[in-house]
Amino acid sequence: MFENALSAEAVQEALEILQHEFPLALWETVYVTLLSTAFAIVLGLPLGILLVAGEPQGVLPLPKWLMRALNILINLLRSVPFLILMILLIPLTRAIVGTPVGTVASIVPLVAAAFPFVARLVETSLRELDEGVVEAAQSMGATPFQIITKVMIPECLPGLISSMTTALTTILGYSAMSGVIGGGGLGKIALSYGYYRYQTDIMIVCVILLVLMVQVFQTLGTAWATRSDKRLRK
Repeated sequence: MFENALSAEAVQEALEILQHEFPLALWETVYVTLLSTAFAIVLGLPLGILLVAGEPQGVLPLPKWLMRALNILINLLRSVPFLILMILLIPLTRAIVGTPVGTVASIVPLVAAAFPFVARLVETSLRELDEGVVEAAQSMGATPFQIITKVMIPECLPGLISSMTTALTTILGYSAMSGVIGGGGLGKIALSYGYYRYQTDIMIVCVILLVLMVQVFQTLGTAWATRSDKRLRK
């Protein structure tokens, strides 16, 4: 196998794949990752806020049955492995996108897998807020909406950014796995060439690109979180 991988024909084929297929695959991976993360934040951020604010001692108490239902929903979705979740959501994906395969179709299971994770990350970040800050805002007559938008989120912003960065890199890993059900991107390249055709060099290139993307996303997210931290400002 290694002799074939090092032959002139194999090297030429690998170069052609790198030239013609990797640019599109790389773009599809970035596109799907960023869009899925955006949708996951849109769904997960309010849900995570409700998990904290909706408690009996929170700023916006919700009925116990509703809080219990939210926790069950989040735990249920988080407990299903991503590969199985992709298969289970094929009917929903077909209903939303029109097809269960393809780059766009992979966004549906990615969001379904990621938004409960985002909700828990948001919940954890908000629980780190000093209760005295919220109590001070309440004593000044702030409404629950004002407390959430002008106290809780701004005070926890560095932690929230770090959490979203973690979610982004996790979704990036999930996007590569979506190649199993026909999703595009680097996962499809790695599966089609690296696994089915035993082209180890293509697989290695895919892994290297994914590692580099994680490093870039994590570096940018950490820098943003650091700049938003009031304690580190001079």
